Amino acid sequence: MNKKDDFRVDSAMNVMDGINSTHDGMTALPRKRFVKKDGAIPISELTTNIMNGSRLDLAKGITLLESTTEADKKAGQQLLLNLLPTTGNSIRVGITGVPGAGKSTFIESFGLMLAQAGHRVAVLAIDPSSSITGGSILGDKTRMEELARHPNAFIRPSPTAGTLGGVHKKSRETMLLCEAAGYDIILIETVGVGQSETVVRGMVDFFMLLVLTGAGDELQGMKKGIMELADMIVVHKADGDNLKLAKKTVREYKQLLHFLQPASPGWTSTALPVSSLANTGLKDVWETIGKFKKTMEETNYWAMRRNEQTKDWFRSMIENRLIDSFFSEPGRKEKVSALESELIKGNITLTNAVEQLFVK
Repeated sequence: MNKKDDFRVDSAMNVMDGINSTHDGMTALPRKRFVKKDGAIPISELTTNIMNGSRLDLAKGITLLESTTEADKKAGQQLLLNLLPTTGNSIRVGITGVPGAGKSTFIESFGLMLAQAGHRVAVLAIDPSSSITGGSILGDKTRMEELARHPNAFIRPSPTAGTLGGVHKKSRETMLLCEAAGYDIILIETVGVGQSETVVRGMVDFFMLLVLTGAGDELQGMKKGIMELADMIVVHKADGDNLKLAKKTVREYKQLLHFLQPASPGWTSTALPVSSLANTGLKDVWETIGKFKKTMEETNYWAMRRNEQTKDWFRSMIENRLIDSFFSEPGRKEKVSALESELIKGNITLTNAVEQLFVK
């Protein structure tokens, strides 16, 4: 042993070899290796489970529909085809509202009332996606905690994924799966109020607009278009010191609706005061929806509207497919990018740029 080795042994800098032992003297267990299992359920089995009301399998089916992989797309469409004969037996209600109107609070109270009465309620809650990251908070299950625990309820939060109208592009197919699973009331909560809410109107039977008190300023900022889409206006948070003002706001909205073209032929849109906190007015809302359904069925407009919605959905999907096909052609994206640069430089007109994209 040389002096250098002696220094290492005697110095505090020396690191001694550890002893062969196990943690706390316990016998070492073999390390668990997590192997990704193929959890794919046969479509036939998934079909049966959804029809039997399995919420877990319904969620799996919706995930399949929302997937962007080709294999999942085909499987999702086969699942939907299997379930189509059992769809269409629900009341589809679209719910939108001004910011802060309390859409989630209303849906939880309203949904709980219906679920406790024996109805099976599915809530399709759409959250806005980030334009930067594409992500979404999807916090509706947290906001509707009590409803989420009810055995007669199913809540599915989905991002808009950049789709206009405050709905996910697969919302219609998701709605059909929920109907096949036995949910007789479908509540669709949209991102918010705006001109593109016509997309929501085009996929539901009954369209509801939630507003707050203070109709004077509220009516100034409210677009006439969205008012004409509503089958009913709910003046929310009508409780406590706000109750008197809420009733006044209801009267003002009723007067306004009287001068607007009705959203549904043969139906006079109305306004109601509702408090989700005090659970008042919720039964009136449900009774109004029931009257609406009866009126529309008597005139056959209920079926006519759904048929028109199916046609519109078909045309919309054709447009989406054409856009996808257009950009999927080799070199197309690069050519679009090059023409954009020319447009910005002022070397070409917009019309000429578009024409160049379609020249063969």
